[in-house]
Amino acid sequence: MSTIVVGGGVTGLVAAYRLRARLGPHARITVVEQADRLGGKLRTVELAGTPTDVGAEAFVLRNPAAADLVAELGLGERLRHPERAAATIRAGGRTVALPKRTFLGVPADADLVRPVLSRDGAERVAAEPALPPLEIHGDDVSVGEVLAHRFGRELVDHLVEPLLGGVYAGRADRLGLRATMPALVDALGPAGGSLTGAAARVLGDATRSDKPVFGALEGGMAVLVDELAKAADVRLGRPVRELRRDGDGWRLVIGSTKDAEVLHADAVVLAVPPPAARKLLTDVVPAAAAAYAGIEVGSMAVLSMVLPDGVTLPDTSGVLLAVGERHGDGTPFTAKAFTHTSVKWGGTPVRLRASVGRVGETGLLRRDDDDLLRAVRADLAELTGVTAAPVDWTVTRWGGGLPQYGVGHIAAVDAIERAVAEVPGLAVAGASFRGVGIPACVDSATAAAHRVAGHLRQRTDAK
Repeated sequence: MSTIVVGGGVTGLVAAYRLRARLGPHARITVVEQADRLGGKLRTVELAGTPTDVGAEAFVLRNPAAADLVAELGLGERLRHPERAAATIRAGGRTVALPKRTFLGVPADADLVRPVLSRDGAERVAAEPALPPLEIHGDDVSVGEVLAHRFGRELVDHLVEPLLGGVYAGRADRLGLRATMPALVDALGPAGGSLTGAAARVLGDATRSDKPVFGALEGGMAVLVDELAKAADVRLGRPVRELRRDGDGWRLVIGSTKDAEVLHADAVVLAVPPPAARKLLTDVVPAAAAAYAGIEVGSMAVLSMVLPDGVTLPDTSGVLLAVGERHGDGTPFTAKAFTHTSVKWGGTPVRLRASVGRVGETGLLRRDDDDLLRAVRADLAELTGVTAAPVDWTVTRWGGGLPQYGVGHIAAVDAIERAVAEVPGLAVAGASFRGVGIPACVDSATAAAHRVAGHLRQRTDAK
């Protein structure tokens, strides 16, 4: 039995790991990755001699899939949780504590969001429970449109947009409410049609718990990537150029046109971004390829830096920036968020990272690294007073690989899954489906591996 996993990000690696567990040590499992490294959006580099995550730095614990995987791999002793430093937000020209008990910015209690809003904006939020009950039927609706109608635009720009931008690098007006906040939509009925009430039901008492919300790994996410990679043969720097049916199995052409190689497999897992999946499925599953075209992708950049010893960052985990925030001289901020890494996670040296860019901000992301550094340092000085030059730094650009959960996202995902389900020996997985975080990718990869393993076992039993 042989399986090829296309894509060496965390989804592809977890799929290979699960396949190894299901199929045993003698199965041939190969991961083919076009880049020269594994990990996808998980990447750890050395800055000033310190392992530094320049992609995803942590995973949520509400979905235990990632934490359970870490324990399963014997990496539990490396699991770390953030310090108790609070997060902040820059809104209306002021930096204040990030309100507690909100669900991606939707408040469970109007009083808690008053510090980030004007008086009129706060009163608009407080009036939401008295509005006619909200009902969402059929197709999805825009996050920005619905929340602006219920709470006012100020809440969207000052709170919802910054939080969604951190998760999706997207814009509230282009993201789907059901796609990004399904639990909130599900709670609307029991909450009597109030979004405030729905947020309260979703959050319950969880935000008052002493349990940590996030987990990270000592040594960086490379620790997870390296451990997962042991489950498969890995082919790096080999883009998959063609995917075809080959009898009961599959034929793949990999490598450059001058160095093409043909691989054969009994089953295939595609764990790649929508543009790559669309290209590979155009001939073999055209309905799925067409549906993938409905999933937009975004880009962003992360600027990570180490500051000199003795520099003091604010005693907070970081700061989000609301839409439209500007420096005192009227110029716009470049960064959309700062993470005070060494405060959030503890340890030395003094470290921080800035996130830059949302969907549509192509001009910003075309600026060169030195220009981005100058702009981000100006942001940092405005927000914290810190002007010290970094002793080491790097810009990591994540281009075109961040799926946008738009208004049509759920329909697109349903269409992809229906079409692929009709093709034996093929599975798709990744952040494009039901969550962009590491736990959601683990769940997606696990489901794909189980589908493929079940198909292969049926073939073996039939012989």
